[in-house]
Amino acid sequence: MTARDPSFAIPGRPERKYPRSGGVEYEGETVFALTPDADHSDGDLDALVADVLESGPYRSGDFMELPMPLYLVRDEETADVFRVTVRDSAIQLHVLPETESAGLRRFYDRLCERSECEWSVVCRTDFG
Repeated sequence: MTARDPSFAIPGRPERKYPRSGGVEYEGETVFALTPDADHSDGDLDALVADVLESGPYRSGDFMELPMPLYLVRDEETADVFRVTVRDSAIQLHVLPETESAGLRRFYDRLCERSECEWSVVCRTDFG
């Protein structure tokens, strides 16, 4: 596996819960952290994510007033839905219960097309 060909196999999926108090919660987490090999500020990475979302086959929305960018993204070609955050000099792809690898891979490929750096990809899971 090369730096330009990471695996987006999903080792575990969060489980959606609907508490009596309302809303939705997720138990468990799988996150793919995409880190550029060159220094980029979170603002630069957010601008890159916005460019990918605007030019790709995506429907997306930026969530609430948070201290970091958080997008809910739907790839209109694969029908995959996932969250994208920018935090700590990395772009994070958060798997949702129905997310498939194809949508994550396509986002990564489009990100690589629009950037002039290599990316490392690390998958983290937490199903404590």
